[in-house]
Amino acid sequence: MSTTPDAPRWSRYVAIGDSFTEGLWDSPDGPDAAQRGWADLLASHLSTRRTAAGEAPLEYANLAIRGRLLRPILVEQVPTALAMKPDLVSLVGGGNDILRPTADVDRMARNLEAGVVRLREAGVDVLLGTGVDAAGSPLVKATRSRVAVYNALIWSMARRHGAYVVDLWGMRSLRDWRMWADDRIHLTTDGHARVAQGALVGLGLTPDDAGWDDPLTPLPPTPRMQQAREDAAWVREHLYPWATRRLRGRSSGDLRVPKRPELSPVE
Repeated sequence: MSTTPDAPRWSRYVAIGDSFTEGLWDSPDGPDAAQRGWADLLASHLSTRRTAAGEAPLEYANLAIRGRLLRPILVEQVPTALAMKPDLVSLVGGGNDILRPTADVDRMARNLEAGVVRLREAGVDVLLGTGVDAAGSPLVKATRSRVAVYNALIWSMARRHGAYVVDLWGMRSLRDWRMWADDRIHLTTDGHARVAQGALVGLGLTPDDAGWDDPLTPLPPTPRMQQAREDAAWVREHLYPWATRRLRGRSSGDLRVPKRPELSPVE
């Protein structure tokens, strides 16, 4: 635990979750190359501040795996994280569940809260994350009401248990499609960088960039024919493969392992 006032007090950080925390699409070489992501960036920011204050670098692990539903995150990743004896865990999950029309948001929140309680009882600080406002998405906006209820429950459990929250729903910059990758579900490199700044704010720290959530300069409207072509390409390249996996009971994360399974110093 840090004793230097200027250094973040956390020395051992474990990130758990799904593709959002794994950092999918934060690579110029596509989703199959090594991914970075907002949690990796947050770890780097925290470590830089620690070393600048004369402390040892932050130790960091990332157990997140793409495609994971909330229950496997809680059942598999939370115990693994606890075994590492961290003082900070980011726990962001549930997005894959909410995409399913049968999602029971109240049950999800109860399960999530049980995970939060388990971490807090072990003396771990917890960073939660709200869902993103998908009002501008032709397809995903159908989940907007479920996400809003889930968010309200997240804020309530955070208050009850002294957890931190990164407010993704409230980020204005994420309402711009330039923050989103070709699949329209995962963030670009710029999007991940902004979320990392939002996580610093959620932890009660000063962001590195004062304009971290400033909206981008608006673009002119996309011509209808161009939009239709882009929508058709998205259905062919992203929606159809995703739906096919669901029908077959498969996940993009099947047979995958965490990219950073052990705590190690952040370079």
